[in-house]
Amino acid sequence: MLMPAAKPLDALENAAEFIPRHIGIGEADEALMLAAVGSTSRRELVDGIVPRSIARQTAMQLPAPVTEAAALAELRAIAAKNQVFKSFIGQGYYGTHTPGVIQRNILENPAWYTAYTPYQAEISQGRLEALVNFQTMVCDLTGMPIANASMLDEATAAAEAMTLAKRSVKSKSNVFIVAGDCHPQTIEVIRTRAKPLGIEVKVSSVSATLPLLMASGDFFGVLAQYPATTGMVHDLRPLVGHAHINNAAFCVAADLLALTLLAPPGEWDADIVLGSTQRFGVAMGNGGPHAAYLACRDEFKRSLPGRLVGVSVDSHGHPTYRLALQTREQHIRREKATSNICTAQVLPAVLASMYAVYHGPQGLARIAERVASFTAILARGLQQMGYAITNTHAFDSITVKTGDATDLIAGRARQSCANLRCRLKNHVGISLDETTTREDIEMLWSFFVKPGEPMPRLRDFEKGIELLIPEDLRRSTPFLTHPVFNTHHSETGMLRYIRKLSDKDLALDRSMIPLGSCTMKLNATSEMAPVTWPEFANIHPFAPADQLKGYAELDTQLRAWLCQATGYAGISLQPNAGSQGEYAGLLAIKGYLEANGQGHRNICLIPSSAHGTNPASAQMVGLQVVVTACDAQGNVDMADLQAKCEKHSANLAAVMITYPSTHGVFELQVKELCAMVHSHGGRVYVDGANMNALVGVAAPGEFGGDVSHLNLHKTFCIPHGGGGPGVGPVCVVADLVPYLPGHATSGHNSPVGAVSAAPLGNASVLPISWMYCRMMGAEGLQAATEVAILSANYISARLKDHYPTLYASENGHVAHECILDLRPLKDTSGVTAEDVAKRLMDYGFHAPTLSFPVPGTLMVEPTESETLDELDRFIDAMIAIRQEIRQVESGVWPHDDNPLKHAPHTAASLLGAEWSHPYARELGAFPLPSLKQTKYWPPVGRVDNVYGDRNLFCSCVPVADYE
Repeated sequence: MLMPAAKPLDALENAAEFIPRHIGIGEADEALMLAAVGSTSRRELVDGIVPRSIARQTAMQLPAPVTEAAALAELRAIAAKNQVFKSFIGQGYYGTHTPGVIQRNILENPAWYTAYTPYQAEISQGRLEALVNFQTMVCDLTGMPIANASMLDEATAAAEAMTLAKRSVKSKSNVFIVAGDCHPQTIEVIRTRAKPLGIEVKVSSVSATLPLLMASGDFFGVLAQYPATTGMVHDLRPLVGHAHINNAAFCVAADLLALTLLAPPGEWDADIVLGSTQRFGVAMGNGGPHAAYLACRDEFKRSLPGRLVGVSVDSHGHPTYRLALQTREQHIRREKATSNICTAQVLPAVLASMYAVYHGPQGLARIAERVASFTAILARGLQQMGYAITNTHAFDSITVKTGDATDLIAGRARQSCANLRCRLKNHVGISLDETTTREDIEMLWSFFVKPGEPMPRLRDFEKGIELLIPEDLRRSTPFLTHPVFNTHHSETGMLRYIRKLSDKDLALDRSMIPLGSCTMKLNATSEMAPVTWPEFANIHPFAPADQLKGYAELDTQLRAWLCQATGYAGISLQPNAGSQGEYAGLLAIKGYLEANGQGHRNICLIPSSAHGTNPASAQMVGLQVVVTACDAQGNVDMADLQAKCEKHSANLAAVMITYPSTHGVFELQVKELCAMVHSHGGRVYVDGANMNALVGVAAPGEFGGDVSHLNLHKTFCIPHGGGGPGVGPVCVVADLVPYLPGHATSGHNSPVGAVSAAPLGNASVLPISWMYCRMMGAEGLQAATEVAILSANYISARLKDHYPTLYASENGHVAHECILDLRPLKDTSGVTAEDVAKRLMDYGFHAPTLSFPVPGTLMVEPTESETLDELDRFIDAMIAIRQEIRQVESGVWPHDDNPLKHAPHTAASLLGAEWSHPYARELGAFPLPSLKQTKYWPPVGRVDNVYGDRNLFCSCVPVADYE
């Protein structure tokens, strides 16, 4: 047998490269695609699409790419520089046990983490049900009638509660009162959010002194922590009535685990309740991602920010879940939107809800009682040792008066690899959690023991321990009574429930998701693996800096690489969503203007085509939005922009553009646009939503941008998670670097303050983007951009005879996405873009972006990760659907009775005894022969959105309704 010829070592090493695993198009495929679009090479295609005036002149300076194994080893070495101490810091972050069945089958399962936001409800029923469980869990535990499907973190949820109160109550005051014993990071973010809105924040010393600030009656809302950050359980009930007398709202930041034992705020008439679900099985992760929650009284529900999952019916009359009320409200209400948050923390919310399903009400109560019992034992032991506990009541946290012994006690803790909360003058805070053990209690006592004195013994306190929760504040009402929380307690039952839900959904693990503007690309397993490493997962965000050296190195390296990708001078990774990156970027512009005597500049010019979060973010920082026109090709109308720059020259603060444009085209005059705005004293914000068309080929910081945000959950491979988590770094030019977000709570001040609860935002998912950059290098990242552009143009070219592309450059090309114009079909056949979107489900595809930015269109973005086979499969489906439309146009099928109008088809509807439609059942089920081998069955028929909004119901459906 002949041996193959020996290969050079370089060739053998390249066999393990990551780049060809991330990019789905090989050399032979590329040649076929280039022929279809009429180009001789990828380089020629890109040079003809990206304006030469903005093309990069030098390559990104990034480390050479390494293999998956090498990158993981390098990241392991960085992770090892973190020190995982036992945390007793509390302050909103706690140790928790993630049940293995949930970690393996949700957190580590691409069926859950690669799904998109559930705008297409029919193929999102699994995660929508999990989110309804989340909402029900929050409502039950807080005692409130309605809750949303999660917020970004507890601090921003508190800030949203403040603005919800402002627009919902009768009081005309601009004063918001905050209890001084709220978590400090919450107070800091509230102050950041309040300043540009002209809201005055008054902070009391502690909750007990709130009545002094409330006595004047000049306030529209109050926020208190329950239990307080010190551990004290205040009786807040008398304050609620006082707030209502003054036409103000009373907001409560409440610990959900504590609410299994404490009287819920809804029972004592609180208006808004918020908090974090982190301790429901989601690791601390140096601050995130975690799902916060926001619940309110029924009268406020139509102003509730964020996502709300409701119940409707499908075309067969069966209960069906869907997003309700606020669905993409930023695109509808623009600068009048109630919030700029266009997503949520879906994956962490699903984890938290499943934790409640797994443990049930009895299990949660047992965990809480164990924590509260250990807290009482710890306190009694310390009192026996002569220490004073400042909070007479407690759930999980106590504050100990330590005086001159504070440093000694803290030092003993560090020697034992434990962290106490030591940023309190002459006091030490201790918080316990689900992971606390008997040994931990004895270790804690050992830190406080005085020379020559005996240490308490745990067994002396175990019998008849009395909790530190006051009798009149103990919970007496049941919670989590729905069967879903009382059924799946065995691992087998839980596993099958999780599988049942995931089978209802369509995620990237089944097929491509061709959503324009949302960049649903490969989230490689090697990128995801480090998220659950203990060195990243089990770190408290306010641990001492010398324990966070690994995170500091990760932060430094990733920011440097992203600066290379964008051409900017400085970056903050703190914003925990793209919307928050927008907000932080506009704050930087505003902070710079104020510091330089230009605070009167308050006009923000935004093209009519802009993503809806742009005007919403602008109004949140106190800017006045002025809309500029777009021309017939979808480009910014330069004449209109110039006229408005001249009109508002004295007060121009910024212009916000998306580049390439929201219409999927590289506008040729972007440099001239930037220069024009600069000449009138304004700054240019370049929205980074379409950065997947720029990396390696052009850099906004080089062609005139002053600020951009990135979506790491788009361009840099953090998965969408069904609608969150996200990371939205804000990138700025040199003179704006001092105005990036700070975090005084962690010792890093900034003129604009903090925009997230944790200094590094959603820190534990940053290793995903680090791995992506490390394995791709400059050459790989640029290749990804170029292949994404090629794939979009291939789809546009192959579909041009069936669906014209609405916008293109002069040579007929598009950027990394194309808008298919379906508007003429409505006149010829009665078929709408929504009908095509629903029919694609029968073909096993998630729809492209529907009716944005132009009503009646589909915006397609294939990304670089899809193979030619998958691109062709999508194209074949779209062509087959066009043939079905021709059957309607020719009169073979009626306008109101055809496969598109009845899509999606469920198995039950196709197998029923009656079939009265003019097309065959088989065509409804298997429109292409290949589907007989790999069929995805939509679980429900088309959802009735109008019924759902008119009959709003947002908690678990009674089991009888399914019968």
